[in-house]
Amino acid sequence: MAKNKLEDLTDHLFMAMERLNEEDLDAEQIQQEATLAKAIVDIGDKIIDVAKVSLEAMKVQSDYLGNSSALPKIFQSTPLLENKS
Repeated sequence: MAKNKLEDLTDHLFMAMERLNEEDLDAEQIQQEATLAKAIVDIGDKIIDVAKVSLEAMKVQSDYLGNSSALPKIFQSTPLLENKS
């Protein structure tokens, strides 16, 4: 079972951005980091797509089967989706 959470994706994206902003990189290193960053973004897009489908499934379940307080595991420990009240 995967150990990563959506917040880990955010961390990876910010780390990739920080590496791209390092001033001591030469042109080849910048190209390598850009390639890596694109791969991270592409994978991240797929992860987000899966999360959207999972959330939509929960909405459909709620609409047709009543409210459920349990979110899919993919959303557990994700600060952006936690109740802020």
